[in-house]
Amino acid sequence: MRDKRAIEQLSSYKTTVARMKILEKYPVGSGIYLGALSRDDHVQELQIRLRKLPSHTCMSKQEQQLETVAHAYPAGTQNRLGEARGARRGDEEDELLRELRGRMEQIIEARAGKLDNFEAVIERLGELQDLARRKKQIEWALDVLEEFKPEYGRLLRLQYMENKTAVAIAMELRIAERTYRRWKQEALTLYGKFMAV
Repeated sequence: MRDKRAIEQLSSYKTTVARMKILEKYPVGSGIYLGALSRDDHVQELQIRLRKLPSHTCMSKQEQQLETVAHAYPAGTQNRLGEARGARRGDEEDELLRELRGRMEQIIEARAGKLDNFEAVIERLGELQDLARRKKQIEWALDVLEEFKPEYGRLLRLQYMENKTAVAIAMELRIAERTYRRWKQEALTLYGKFMAV
């Protein structure tokens, strides 16, 4: 079961990369594409700067509360804005989430101009950020596997990232096909343990 989930996750790598390329070229206006917004997210940049500074020295109480709420939703823009969309009246934290959403909208509009469909841009931006995290997670797990068992990490990269055949992988690794099958099974098991899938 674990090996099956590992295979599904590794097999999704190429699709993830392809979808990211499509989303990065999604136009948001004024010749700006979604990829530029994703790489230059001032809200995240601001959060990084704020973490380095003592809050009480540079922010008002309202800004300190906004920072706290933003840090409470670290899963990315989409999740923070999803929470903001469902905000209830009168709840102080929900008000701060709406303010965070408004600031993000101002940043995007300052770069791309007034958007006809801000929600669609935010949805795609959130998807792009989620895909980037998934891609990075797979790459990181393979990096760790290569440190631990270099031949296993290389085998999985050749199989799932470069889409090479079993014969081509066995030739490149200079092993018999029977050894390839054994290593692949062991590599998938280790990958599954690393990723807890």
